[in-house]
Amino acid sequence: MNERCISQECLSDTGFSYTLSLINGKYKMTILYTLMEFKVVRFNEMKKYIKNISYKTLSSALKELEADQLVHREEYPQIPPKVEYSLTERGKSLMPVLDGMCEWGERNRL
Repeated sequence: MNERCISQECLSDTGFSYTLSLINGKYKMTILYTLMEFKVVRFNEMKKYIKNISYKTLSSALKELEADQLVHREEYPQIPPKVEYSLTERGKSLMPVLDGMCEWGERNRL
């Protein structure tokens, strides 16, 4: 049996680290949860739903999630501008992880 040795390993080379790099940030998981629950959401709807997030932080987090191909941004050419956000297939594939966290939270909430 070949036992692993921590001195020969690096956390940044793990799938855990990669996943964490995508969802790390104060509001990224909250945004993903919101899109999981409501499917298609406009920017201001999400801002009102999350409450304490600033416009700048929400915008920045959505851009990062879009760059990581977890969130799709659909812009409609109309006045006033209309932009909707939804999960990509890649984002949807992350939902079992969020579901598991939700279930754990429900079972362990004090």
